[in-house]
Amino acid sequence: MTKTDKGEGTAFSPMSISDADFNRLVRFIQSNYGIDLNQKRQLITGRLSSTLKQKGYKSFADFVNHVLNTKDQDEITLLLDKLTTNYTFFMREKEHLDYFCNNIIPDIVRRHQRDKTLAIWSAGCSTGEEPYNITMFLFDYLGPQAGQWDTRLLATDISNRAMTAAKKGIYELPDTIPPDWKRKYFTPVSGGQYQVVPKVRDNVIFQPFNLMDPIRFRRKFDVIFCRNVMIYFDQPTKDALVKRFYDYTVPGGYLLISKSENLSTDTPYRRLAPSTFQK
Repeated sequence: MTKTDKGEGTAFSPMSISDADFNRLVRFIQSNYGIDLNQKRQLITGRLSSTLKQKGYKSFADFVNHVLNTKDQDEITLLLDKLTTNYTFFMREKEHLDYFCNNIIPDIVRRHQRDKTLAIWSAGCSTGEEPYNITMFLFDYLGPQAGQWDTRLLATDISNRAMTAAKKGIYELPDTIPPDWKRKYFTPVSGGQYQVVPKVRDNVIFQPFNLMDPIRFRRKFDVIFCRNVMIYFDQPTKDALVKRFYDYTVPGGYLLISKSENLSTDTPYRRLAPSTFQK
């Protein structure tokens, strides 16, 4: 199959990848980053071929050998950025967020009346809409008292490209954004886009993190969001990650996943609502 490279106006044929190199690459990505690409051969060749040719690789074998032999972080970053879809948006799965606002925020705020410190993690934050969304909900709920609380939340992702965009906080806003949010939490910039205001951007601590790594953050979390991330993982990888999440959730804390995901029936969390679990 060929496709047109719109930038060049010429036909472009994806490079082929041998069974052996495909399997080596799939094993490397899955064992190190949890992403299951067993059924994604066409995606790999389609998304990587043009870039590999531009970088001077003569074949997929050359690229796979280089990555596996040198563990070149720049090339691994390129690989992950090309093979993961950083698609998200504000107010995604709104009924899910409504439950968070109406039930979870009041509970964790009540528990932390003394120390006034919340611990929330957006795991797999992509381009930042989710952690900024969470911050806006917290600020709305706390109102004038928000300044008395430490609501800073951790936002992590494996993609450097996504993290760079997230830190800038510049977006085209969907119609689902409440008008008062557009006024309070965004500033118009060029091209019809909006930038998240500094007080919201400053509430999010962005940090690169591979969810396959041991979780060793300073404190355990009241809430962990991990939505539309585990769709890339096979079941054993999901189960192991959920166990690590559980160990880093405070008693009574919450895990929120997406509607397109499920936990195993033997998960240590108890189900509260669709996609919503509690320790």
